[in-house]
Amino acid sequence: MDGLLGSGLWGVVVVLGPLLLGLAIFWALRHNKQSKREYERTEAATRALYDGDPVDRREG
Repeated sequence: MDGLLGSGLWGVVVVLGPLLLGLAIFWALRHNKQSKREYERTEAATRALYDGDPVDRREG
């Protein structure tokens, strides 16, 4: 045996590591979207902020 990580096991790690990382990134991108309700709530709050008194808004 070539040590704890033999050449066969090291090959599995090299192949599966990037594959698992790619799947994790794909899953995160797919599940990181706002629902329609959250989006509308954010837009309404932004409109309310900009329609309000200019003193309420911080400049810079």
